[in-house]
Amino acid sequence: MANDGGLSRFKQRMQAIPKAAREAVVPALVKGADEIADTQRRLAPVDDGDLRESIEVTRPGQSTPPYSQPGGARVAGELEAIVTAGNSDVRYAHLAEHGTTKAPAQAFFWPGFRLERKRALTRIKRSISKAIKETKK
Repeated sequence: MANDGGLSRFKQRMQAIPKAAREAVVPALVKGADEIADTQRRLAPVDDGDLRESIEVTRPGQSTPPYSQPGGARVAGELEAIVTAGNSDVRYAHLAEHGTTKAPAQAFFWPGFRLERKRALTRIKRSISKAIKETKK
């Protein structure tokens, strides 16, 4: 199994939950992603603000912007909220994050993710527990 931070195990557990309970989790997923994106925006280097404004959350079933990092355009799954930086006009998010031979790294994406990850996961877990309890009634 690949080291994906437990994502595969999480997805398997989510598939075992009834549909109504899975749907109840989506707001927690999106809220967590919004908080991560807000932190990343605060950490992003600002020249003209385009990079900061390119950070966005893609909700389940929607498509991420073309040329976004990490991964480019793709459709978010039923139980995914994806945070990306960059778009067709801002193609340099990865260069700001990791630096170049001529410019130092100005990390914002992964530090923002790491700062907010625990709170987002806790919210999601609470939402799952609540949804399971409500579906058992």
